[in-house]
Amino acid sequence: MERLDKAALNALQPSDFRNEGSLASTLKTLLFFTALMITVPIGLYFTTKSYVFEGALGMSNRDSYFYAAIVAVVAVHVVLALFVYVAWNEGSRQWREGKQD
Repeated sequence: MERLDKAALNALQPSDFRNEGSLASTLKTLLFFTALMITVPIGLYFTTKSYVFEGALGMSNRDSYFYAAIVAVVAVHVVLALFVYVAWNEGSRQWREGKQD
């Protein structure tokens, strides 16, 4: 009986290590896309407002706010779509690796 318990514990250990690596990878991906979700839209908003819409295109201050906000919203959707794509591929990769075991 004691041998079976030890064998069962030893059999569980490799998958636990794999799950910890998977969890760390998932958290890194989540933190990376969280940082992108914060910095990219804000950076694009102020950059396009100042340099593109007011500087290059000569728009007024009120118009540039509106169009820069549109650029920021599009950037949020692009980052979100990239996150979904990466998460989908990571999940299917883990599913394939688990299926082969």
